[in-house]
Amino acid sequence: MICPCCGADNLDGVDDCAECGQSLSDAHLPDPPTVVEQSLLADHVPVLAPQTPVVVAADTPVRDVLRAMVDAGTGCVVVADGNRPVGVFSERDALVRLNTEAPALGGRPVSGFMTAPPETLEPDAKVAFAVQRMAVGGYRHIPIVGAGGELAGIVSVRDILRYLAEKMGGGPAA
Repeated sequence: MICPCCGADNLDGVDDCAECGQSLSDAHLPDPPTVVEQSLLADHVPVLAPQTPVVVAADTPVRDVLRAMVDAGTGCVVVADGNRPVGVFSERDALVRLNTEAPALGGRPVSGFMTAPPETLEPDAKVAFAVQRMAVGGYRHIPIVGAGGELAGIVSVRDILRYLAEKMGGGPAA
């Protein structure tokens, strides 16, 4: 199998190129037919311009988390232990897990209502993998973590849509 990155000849069935270390797991797939599909498989998470997330501790009262979300104009927060994500709390969590009981549950820690453990991606993940994780898990936000697991940013489905609009020639999404 020829590595598409460096051209090195590798044994069929190996997972990574012996020369450059690039993953060969998708090298057997046919070439994507469109520019958009090619971009999804070639581009990595940093092209999505991950944002700095709102971060809260696991013991933060959910009423304070909701206030932080409103103040920041964001649909989710990352719940972290130090700089390591342990959960995500989103608008969907508020609607499904708190619902009309939000006033009565407002003093409880967000850890009781967050989605844990969070699905995360490293910056070297391809955009296609971010799309796949979001689609399969039903997520609208995925934290980005460094190799050591430390929080580095967050991408949203809105970031993916903006990226796709640009790739399809629609320019930046408004």
